[in-house]
Amino acid sequence: MPDTPAPPPVILGDEPGSFPHGVLAERHPAIIRQVRDAFPYDPAVHRALDALLESCTKGVIEPLPADAHDTGRWRDWGLDGYLGRSWFDVPWLWSESYFYRRLLEAVGYFGPGVWQGIDPFRPFKLAELDAPETDEELAALDALETRPAAERARALLHGSLWGNRADLGFRLSDSEAATRDAVPALVADDSETLWALLPPVLPPADKASTLCLIADNAGRELIPDLLLAAHLLATGRAGRVVLHVKPYPYYISDATPADVVDALRRLTSAPGAAAEHGRRLWAAMADGTLTVRAHPFSAAPLPFTELPPDLRAEFAGAALTLVKGDLNYRRLVGDRRWPPTTPFADVTAYFPGPVAALRTLKSDVITGLSARTESGLVAAEEQRWRTGGTHALVQVRP
Repeated sequence: MPDTPAPPPVILGDEPGSFPHGVLAERHPAIIRQVRDAFPYDPAVHRALDALLESCTKGVIEPLPADAHDTGRWRDWGLDGYLGRSWFDVPWLWSESYFYRRLLEAVGYFGPGVWQGIDPFRPFKLAELDAPETDEELAALDALETRPAAERARALLHGSLWGNRADLGFRLSDSEAATRDAVPALVADDSETLWALLPPVLPPADKASTLCLIADNAGRELIPDLLLAAHLLATGRAGRVVLHVKPYPYYISDATPADVVDALRRLTSAPGAAAEHGRRLWAAMADGTLTVRAHPFSAAPLPFTELPPDLRAEFAGAALTLVKGDLNYRRLVGDRRWPPTTPFADVTAYFPGPVAALRTLKSDVITGLSARTESGLVAAEEQRWRTGGTHALVQVRP
């Protein structure tokens, strides 16, 4: 038997002109400026934000305060090995995650103080929920109610998939992303395999079958995720949905428990079918058929190969774990520049149960493409197809 090729190295942010370098050098400073202007922070917070800006662009990785509640956790996640090194010279996934942890420290999120528990990204999330585009998308649900069940299922799946374009952090570094046309054809589409794992009517013995949905962004992306969950529950494709969100504000627009409540309130206050979906989801949370989980590992700077035992057991027992978004895809397959034709099933073989990825492409990491698809994308767009947000995929490993 030939030896299995060694995986490519993890992605760093040290190459000028690369996408990861641009995130560290441009997106993170832009986020600091945006957060600074979003609240009437006091001088101490402004000084802390200035220090973070200097550190993440020109300085080195520094420790958390001695009294930080999660210092031990971050040491377990590799902090000691990266102290004193440039933000650009450590794994990009780790560097990004630690930036957001330090940003929360700078604005006093973990307290004590007046800013304790206040989400620095909340104004941007609420503005998106209140946008006219959200009204238009919710109004479209009325017409969808009259369509055949298979068509509704497909539309809601694709709504959740393309809702991933509603990513605030992505738009900060790509101002044209919100208006650029999406490419209708998916670069990979395992939708039929996904539906086969979630049969329309569960046998009585399987009524407790669980779908785990690892959410990505809040706002206009979380709403279609919730609508997909509502459909799966209503049609019996899932007996229970566990929605995994971040335990604290993360990656500017990632969903937290508070964002789930905001999205449900947005649904229930809308006219027409949207409100009915919202009321069903509200009731589902009350009776436990929709559960929200905010595990600390959801905000860890690590790939899913490092899943803790309790999450491994949970995903092993699920009928399917649905992984949403670009960051979660990077964690699922490993934040490495794989050859695009590397089989998705091979790099996710470690995952403890059936797993599916719904993702629009906004970073370099990609697996599971056919050689023909890759060559066509490169011929048309060189390497821009990887990060432009105009291509998407549905990949499943049963």
